[in-house]
Amino acid sequence: MSLKRLMLAIAVAGLVVFGVSACGGDTETVTVESGGGTAGAGDSGGADGDSGGSGKTVRIVASVPPTDHGWLGAISKDAQAQADEYDDIDFKLLEAADADSQAQQIEQVISEKPDVLVVLPQDGEALTPVAQKAEAAGIPVVNIDRLFTQPDAATATILGDNYQIGVLAADYIGEELKCKGKVVEIQGLAGISVTDERTKGFEEELKKVCPDGGVEVVAQQPGDFNPDKGLTVMENILQSENEIDAVYTHDDDMAQGVVQAIRNADRDDEMFLTGVGGSQAAMDQIKEGGLYRATFLYNPNMAASAVNMARLIGLDEGFDELVPPEVPRQVIVPAAVVTKENVAEYEEYAFD
Repeated sequence: MSLKRLMLAIAVAGLVVFGVSACGGDTETVTVESGGGTAGAGDSGGADGDSGGSGKTVRIVASVPPTDHGWLGAISKDAQAQADEYDDIDFKLLEAADADSQAQQIEQVISEKPDVLVVLPQDGEALTPVAQKAEAAGIPVVNIDRLFTQPDAATATILGDNYQIGVLAADYIGEELKCKGKVVEIQGLAGISVTDERTKGFEEELKKVCPDGGVEVVAQQPGDFNPDKGLTVMENILQSENEIDAVYTHDDDMAQGVVQAIRNADRDDEMFLTGVGGSQAAMDQIKEGGLYRATFLYNPNMAASAVNMARLIGLDEGFDELVPPEVPRQVIVPAAVVTKENVAEYEEYAFD
């Protein structure tokens, strides 16, 4: 079995797939049960590193936020590494400091007429118009992670199950606290789909698992997925809240700042914390036990899958495992709960 086909087997075992597109098929909904794997890659059926006999080179441009964040750094690394696996991909990776500069960047890319555009938007709503412009110009767009707000802004989308992450966090924290205690939520960037869904899932599930209201969210503030912001936000919350039993953070890297604030205040024996992502630092601390109790896997190698989806769209091909072979319109990668009991099972998927 080729490396790319093996990666696809792992991917298909662990994805929920919605709405097939890109090879002319009618839209349908397909659910694939999770096998505990992470999103990997697609295979058009050719030999390793070739285009299955088409002879075409697919020009792919990826536009992402700055890679000064562990998870985003891994997104860029995984996308580039996957593109390097193929001889028939001409790949360019671009970074943009903010939503305005990313929109300008994509405008320039449209004028260059690549075969496919891969976008992890700074802000899905803000970048929707320029993504629609790319689609209208005949350039298929693969959307990663942060959703565009209109369906015609992307040919295909791959993202983690952010609502499910919130649900899993509520289940875990509710059980650990036996539905009685005070919780702080340190969110990601305000107003983006990732943050909104992680909060919504947490709030709605907490009402179900602890219907008597015994778990109270005493503070809820954005930390912007940034360790320094996480530190300052948590410092302020610690000063205003004399009693905290658990902290639900939206990101493992940001959580490192939250951990520092809690330890600086000498309150780490008072509470426990959960993160999101699956960073190596988080898993190391989970293994140690104590403050950092769990994380919810949100693997950045979805970027590798996005590159493969873009390649298949550019070749007008699809996943061999689907009948007929097609590229899914939406792929949702399930989350997994990582605790001290099972961290060894998931550590191979950790990112630095």
